Amino acid sequence: MSELKTNKIQTNDGNNVALSDPLRLKNYTTSQKNGLTAVAGDMVFDTDLGKAQIHNGSSWGDLGETDRGIDVDFLVIAGGAGGYHSYGGGGGAGGFRASWNNETSGGGASSETAHILAGSQSYTVTVGGGGGVNGGTGNNSSFAGIESTRGGAADSNAGNDGGSGGGGRWVSNAGGSGTTGQGYAGGAGNGASSNDGLSGGGGGGAGGAGSTSNAGYGAHGGIGAISSIITSSQATTHSVGEVSGSDVYYAGGGGGGLYRPDPPSTGRKGVGGTGGGGNGGINSAAGNNLSPENGTANTGGGGGGQGNANSNSGAGGSGVVILKWLTADATLGATRTGLTDTDVQTDGSYSYIVFTAGTGDITFS
Repeated sequence: MSELKTNKIQTNDGNNVALSDPLRLKNYTTSQKNGLTAVAGDMVFDTDLGKAQIHNGSSWGDLGETDRGIDVDFLVIAGGAGGYHSYGGGGGAGGFRASWNNETSGGGASSETAHILAGSQSYTVTVGGGGGVNGGTGNNSSFAGIESTRGGAADSNAGNDGGSGGGGRWVSNAGGSGTTGQGYAGGAGNGASSNDGLSGGGGGGAGGAGSTSNAGYGAHGGIGAISSIITSSQATTHSVGEVSGSDVYYAGGGGGGLYRPDPPSTGRKGVGGTGGGGNGGINSAAGNNLSPENGTANTGGGGGGQGNANSNSGAGGSGVVILKWLTADATLGATRTGLTDTDVQTDGSYSYIVFTAGTGDITFS
């Protein structure tokens, strides 16, 4: 076999690199680096930190260190969408992304991994608000580049796509699709040939799809998903999630609206999914009317659809971001301008913080 051997390779002009030259990583400021679309294995030199850093697929960490950063578990719930008026569908729940304790993420996806953060760097947290009445879309929530998609709104025809899909309106309009790894689809409206008994589909939830409606019955919103990143008692204290027994649910879909059921009965309402989904409203010829309900704040739940023609539906519930880390590993900075939070709480060997509104930067050390 032939072999090529050489003692030295040099460039033939000043624009190339000789093997005897030192390797120089591309230089970026911290802000420029955080704006890159990076993948695992990318390396840069951060001129603000004065350090070479490598990306692990989720975040940047110092190159060559045994402990490259701080492991922070997360629950990121986007704002839920509003339902629709006039026999409308329920609003889709906000997207659900989670890493704690290997628990299932939204849409039946596997748990994500804890986010690795570098000390003394700023990371942005945003808590998405809920969508307004009559098909208002929710808003995305995010933490250090992990973004959950706002709930899909119910609309005048088919439901919109989102973290979880919005319910379809009457006459067989389809529900919207959910986002992979975040939530399920909304249900379709029914195909009644007359006005009586018209109902919208249920909004999708993080743990299950919204129901397809049947004539004369409101469709139920999809169930939310469970997270134990904080306990049920802690969730009650901080007014986040929907507590059911010892479990805490987030991101339930809104129930569909129902027009003139026969026989009239409030038991035919579209029930919102556990996890903050609002119940759908009923317009009854016999006077057994029910108003649609809003999605619950700090859950990402979808709003209920309206049974009456041209009356307001329920609004979507706001989202929430919860972070948790080993107390011995890190301290969260005190300055969090623009964010509403619980301040740092202690849970055994862990610390956690609950963000319920706003957008701003946080720093660990």
